[in-house]
Amino acid sequence: MDVEVSVEIDRPANLVWPVLIDVERWPEWTASMISVEHLDSPPFGIGSRVRIRQPKLKTMVWRVSRYEQGRLFIWEARSPGILVVASHAVQASDSGCVVTLGVDQKGFMAPLVELLWGKLTRRYVEIEAQSLKKRCESMVVPVSTRK
Repeated sequence: MDVEVSVEIDRPANLVWPVLIDVERWPEWTASMISVEHLDSPPFGIGSRVRIRQPKLKTMVWRVSRYEQGRLFIWEARSPGILVVASHAVQASDSGCVVTLGVDQKGFMAPLVELLWGKLTRRYVEIEAQSLKKRCESMVVPVSTRK
């Protein structure tokens, strides 16, 4: 299953990125998260592990496998028979930035997971993208960072 959602955010990437990587605060702004717990010492980056609890889904530990400051992070979670890879990318645009969130599930259990939770997964990714947009656009933009 491949899910990808992009959203245009009317804020510069340098203001959106800190919101995106402050993962423990995600439950404050998205209904798709119950709790997010950083399991390692700061800073958030390659190798960081995070425990995520979501409504209707199994609690999973995610590990950051790729991290490009200000631009991208990818994390992975494993369960028997499945590898879930989620990407979070921020790219500058003329009106602010575009954030693209993606989820890819691989392994012999992926078809069953798609059947049981595919629709919910797609809905959660969409909720997260729209909630991030709302959170960031509600922030006051300092004069020094405006275009």
